Amino acid sequence: MSQNQMPKQENPWLNLVFNILLPVLILNKLSKFVGPLWALILALAFPLGYGAYDLIKRKKTNALSVLGLLNVLLTGGLALMGIQGMWFAVKEAAFPTLVGLFVFGSAFSKKPFIETLFLNPTVMRTELLEERLRSNQKESEFHLHMRRATMWLALSFGFSALLNFLLARRIFTDIDQTLTPDAQSVALNDQIAQMTTWSMAVILVPSMIFLMGIFWYLMRGIKNTTGLKMEELLRD
Repeated sequence: MSQNQMPKQENPWLNLVFNILLPVLILNKLSKFVGPLWALILALAFPLGYGAYDLIKRKKTNALSVLGLLNVLLTGGLALMGIQGMWFAVKEAAFPTLVGLFVFGSAFSKKPFIETLFLNPTVMRTELLEERLRSNQKESEFHLHMRRATMWLALSFGFSALLNFLLARRIFTDIDQTLTPDAQSVALNDQIAQMTTWSMAVILVPSMIFLMGIFWYLMRGIKNTTGLKMEELLRD
């Protein structure tokens, strides 16, 4: 298939921003200004809207939109019900666990998630990659490498889930029930803000190191099966 005939590919980073990052920021930052209910409704709008757009345009369900909806519903629902402490720690661990399971499951599909994340035709010359794999008769070996790299990516989410749980258990302590409902809501929002801030250092940095290691492993496998270097694959 030529580049002109190729269907428009989904941007994985835009996918993450609309389905995960923006809803989390809305729940964390806007609840104290508009209330937990309206923050929940607004946060739900992003993965719902993006998922509906993706369904109409590509005729398939966006799995990350579904995960984003679940994450928003869990976080906002717990806040609305006034549930705190241990359950928020469970929720913080549940989301990366769900993502990890989704990524792990994709390893056994025709297109493992690692291909969607890194081998984007708008950035890489995937037609050259496929041509070289055919000429080297390395398609099966390449797909096995993609499966293994995807499993490593799933493991990184499991590692993130463990760190999330340990950090959340320290931050999400029980809130004084003698406080007014508004004061309890503010205290919970402060805990969520702390979790977001600390997770950047405690979770994001190790995860990025893990991701860079996976990327190195991925590119090493591509070089071994195709003989192509990174600069040869990148589009001008």
